[in-house]
Amino acid sequence: MTPLERLLREEWGRLLALLVAQYRRLDLAEDGLADAFEAAARTWDAVPGNPPAWLLTAARRRIVDRLRAEAVAARKLPLLAVESSLQEEAARVLADDGTIALDERLRLVLLCAHPSLAAESAAALTLRLVLGVSTEDVARLFLVPTPTMAARLTRARKRLAGESFAVPVDAAELTPRVAGVAAIAYLAFTAGYAPGSGPDVVRAELAGEAIRLVRVLRTVLPYDDPELDALLALMLLQHSRRDARIAADGTLVLLPDQDRTRWRVEEITEALDLLRPLVGAPPAPYLLQALVAAEHAIAPTAAATAWDRIVLRYDELLALGDSPVVRLNRAVAVAEASGPEAGLAALDGVTMPGHRLPAVRAELLARAGRADEALAAYDEAIGRCANLAERDHLVARRANM
Repeated sequence: MTPLERLLREEWGRLLALLVAQYRRLDLAEDGLADAFEAAARTWDAVPGNPPAWLLTAARRRIVDRLRAEAVAARKLPLLAVESSLQEEAARVLADDGTIALDERLRLVLLCAHPSLAAESAAALTLRLVLGVSTEDVARLFLVPTPTMAARLTRARKRLAGESFAVPVDAAELTPRVAGVAAIAYLAFTAGYAPGSGPDVVRAELAGEAIRLVRVLRTVLPYDDPELDALLALMLLQHSRRDARIAADGTLVLLPDQDRTRWRVEEITEALDLLRPLVGAPPAPYLLQALVAAEHAIAPTAAATAWDRIVLRYDELLALGDSPVVRLNRAVAVAEASGPEAGLAALDGVTMPGHRLPAVRAELLARAGRADEALAAYDEAIGRCANLAERDHLVARRANM
């Protein structure tokens, strides 16, 4: 990674947030900063002493030029001065009335996750503006053509054009908005490990960007949020297995068959350190899912997994809210703990679209020795599966019965 690429990755969101705070125009801020990075790529023979300051100054110059041009076009000279006291703008201090300090990046994160946007559009806009992921890369991550993603991002920006950059300053109002950002981050993360159509089994880059978003959010929040800690731990635990998920020939490797020496120990260690203070905390969705993932991480072998404890975690999740996905995952855990017939009984009444439900039922029926029913379930799963690698996996499992 070149120094400029590193700056784009690490500084884009902060610089864009400062520009949006100053000029109150998302379009101007984004275009000005993009021009500044383009100018840096053309003119930097060596990295200047303070690269972010150089980029911010260059972006401001381009924005002011654009504002002057707009003012001339609108016959509104002289151009109104824009407040440049960013320190005052950002310095909201925690007070007795519950007002909380806000980092400008937090404003930008919350703006991108505005409730007026559809979840997928908000996720794409957040990756583009907060993390600086290019439109081409966002399109690739969401498996759509670049023009389609560009149009989607343009519509999202237009929808936000009339929205205030202000965010709730009371913790009681801010917390639900932060929860919305967390949900968007997890949507992006799960998209990386829930393949759509095509040959790719996983898209680890998308999952990695979602983790980076949660890290940014935890950094800029003016208070500690245990569920964000749990979400980061959950993501790290699942992401740590990425190298073992795909075999050398490109085929899918299920969790029990993965080479655990290829799991990333440093990410598992960080996740367990995040979870340790949360053990015994009130049940919450991300925390319970992270504790399930932790059971897999700490088991030395697949056979040593504490499936009985995992079943209990899924019971707690169901107590928080019924979900077919949780019921499906619980049935898998029940089958591991108590046998395939118990797992099949746990699937009774579960309905959901896609191929996962018939695929799990097929596996359990095969283990229970109910071959004819298993073949029919595999056929249903194969017919529903849109991902080529997963379909090949199901075809191979059916053939090996």
